[in-house]
Amino acid sequence: MSEKILVPELGESITEATVLKWLKNKGENINADEPVVELETDKVNLEVPSPIDGTLSEINFKDGDTVKVGTVLGTISDGKGEAVKIEKKPTKIDQSDNVIKFEQEKKQEPNIFEEKDFNTDGIVKDQVGDAEKEEPLVLTEETPVSKEEPLVLTNEIVNKGEKSSNKTLSPAVRKIVEENNINLNLVQGSGKDGRILKGDLISMMGTSPKPSERKIKYGQEERIKMTRLRQTIAKRLKQAQENAAMLTTFNEVDMTNIISMRKENQEDFQNRFGIKLGFMSFFVKACVLGLKSFPSINAEVDGEEIIYKNYYNISFAVGTEKGLVVPVLRNTDEMSFAEIEKNIKLISEKARNGKLTIEDLQGGTFTISNGGVYGSMLSTPILNSPQSGVLGMHNIVERPIALNGEIKIRPVMYLALSYDHRIIDGKDSVSFLKLVKENLEDPRRLFLDI
Repeated sequence: MSEKILVPELGESITEATVLKWLKNKGENINADEPVVELETDKVNLEVPSPIDGTLSEINFKDGDTVKVGTVLGTISDGKGEAVKIEKKPTKIDQSDNVIKFEQEKKQEPNIFEEKDFNTDGIVKDQVGDAEKEEPLVLTEETPVSKEEPLVLTNEIVNKGEKSSNKTLSPAVRKIVEENNINLNLVQGSGKDGRILKGDLISMMGTSPKPSERKIKYGQEERIKMTRLRQTIAKRLKQAQENAAMLTTFNEVDMTNIISMRKENQEDFQNRFGIKLGFMSFFVKACVLGLKSFPSINAEVDGEEIIYKNYYNISFAVGTEKGLVVPVLRNTDEMSFAEIEKNIKLISEKARNGKLTIEDLQGGTFTISNGGVYGSMLSTPILNSPQSGVLGMHNIVERPIALNGEIKIRPVMYLALSYDHRIIDGKDSVSFLKLVKENLEDPRRLFLDI
């Protein structure tokens, strides 16, 4: 009895995936529901489990292959199997001391090199044995290695192109050369007879920096195939630029009161809810109030129609090793500050561990992007299609501002709202951002829902 491993349903509009890697080898035993292979889709990675206990008997696709929904990836055979044994063929080269034995073709006449005579110019005179016998090739210090121009090897050999043999280097100099992979051809020795000294190496290292680690590892250039996730990101961002009349408006917010509120209530908040009070919950709450007041920013264009959404699913950008993903925080208007913070933490951890599902990425109505965590001062975020608005948060920096005729140093953040000008007028976009600013500068308004 055996069971097929099939490509599962991948979610709405996703019909194919890429085999990222097999988690089990052919012939390996596996338990039911244990992951067998990992697939990469346009949005997330997912693991395909084994349907039964058994042995992985067939693998139909290799890593990097594209497969469609329903395709048979492999087969699990019932019962315990033995791992595939790979027999190593004995090598045809046998090395022992100075003797190397080579298998010769029948038509090729072997040469036997033994005791050598040298003329006054150092040229080896070959002594060839019986051509009918296959005997080992004996390499001595005087064995020729080139047919055109025999090479005489002696105990006083010096590497070609090197100014100084390792034998002429002091232990300290030799250590520096080995540790830093220094090309001796580039070093001008200042010692007797051009001998390289420690000071010569130190001087060179100070004026000639080593190449980068990536250059050493990968060479001048490296070329890799874009992942499905990266291809999808590129395609959708380009579509957003082409299909939407995108415009960005800016404002700044004084973060003094939010910082003070977090500092005063952080310990009590953490003791009660088991999580820290961050900035994101304030921004989510402020945006929800703004979206309720300006519904066009929470809408989308569908052909010649506008779809106004009366629910508030906030997408937020999360950077991962594989690229940017934008999971969704659902029904934020019904969440408390603590619930928002807990769900943000949970979803962010899933994203970084590659455990997001298709459902985690669908259904957003508005996006918040926080480039400030990476130190960004200002940006023009791109719409997350088919949404019509995205808010960009940035770094908090102390700046001089005028308050009641006086110059004050305050923690300030620049805000950027990119929006689809096809359905959002400039008046609504500016008014929305101004309302978000007011709610953040006086966070008590968030609790009063005004």
